[in-house]
Amino acid sequence: MLDWNPALYRRYEDERTRPAQELLARVPLAEADRVVDLGCGPGNSTELLVNRFSKAEALGTDNSEAMLVSARERLPGARFELSDIATWAPQDKAPDLIYANASLQWVPDHETLIPRLFDALAPGGVLAVQMPDNRQEPTHRLMRALAAEAPWAEPIGDADRLRTKLLPLGGYYDLLAPHAASVDVWHTIYQHRMADAASMVEWVRGTGLKPFVDRLPPDLQASYLAEYERRVNEAYPVRTDGKRLLAFPRMFIVAQKKA
Repeated sequence: MLDWNPALYRRYEDERTRPAQELLARVPLAEADRVVDLGCGPGNSTELLVNRFSKAEALGTDNSEAMLVSARERLPGARFELSDIATWAPQDKAPDLIYANASLQWVPDHETLIPRLFDALAPGGVLAVQMPDNRQEPTHRLMRALAAEAPWAEPIGDADRLRTKLLPLGGYYDLLAPHAASVDVWHTIYQHRMADAASMVEWVRGTGLKPFVDRLPPDLQASYLAEYERRVNEAYPVRTDGKRLLAFPRMFIVAQKKA
């Protein structure tokens, strides 16, 4: 997959940062010595951690050099490193907070990943995770439907492999509850007010649509996006103010380790 586009991601930064704020608000830590932002992107979520835990050592990780460049420009006082969440582990002191906002949905094998990250915490530490849960929303069903049609099917390949299938929310609770002091899980459906179908396509191009489009040559990219926008336009009705509502379900997990 081609590198991520920080500028495209930031076009809807306020909307993308809201779940990150709401996740952090439920983290039961008064202070922290070390906090880690897994999949930090352009640093908008890391900035929240730095502001709340101003005395902590803050580390942001991402597998995108472009995102890390943007994050370092935004937060020159924080440390950022290139890494793969699937194999990441703390190199020295165990963190008090491992925070993953909209990143773990790209990483496979959650039955192993989630317990491993939880085990990496310091005593009393917190694992805080937010993941989009929009696989069954029209935006994402249409991505997969188009990917199964000619002429796009062959270059895209198996669409089901382009994003991890999440566990049910209760499955994450069951992974963590036997080993945690507390586990808090919840589900929220945001309703983002969008100007039109083109804006909705622009939103998902920055994240979920990217691996589909990246596999296509330029001519097929254009035809895929045109047909995708046409179908999105049909799937999301115009509201009474002329806008569209993009329903965006997200799941949240906050688990604290025993002291």
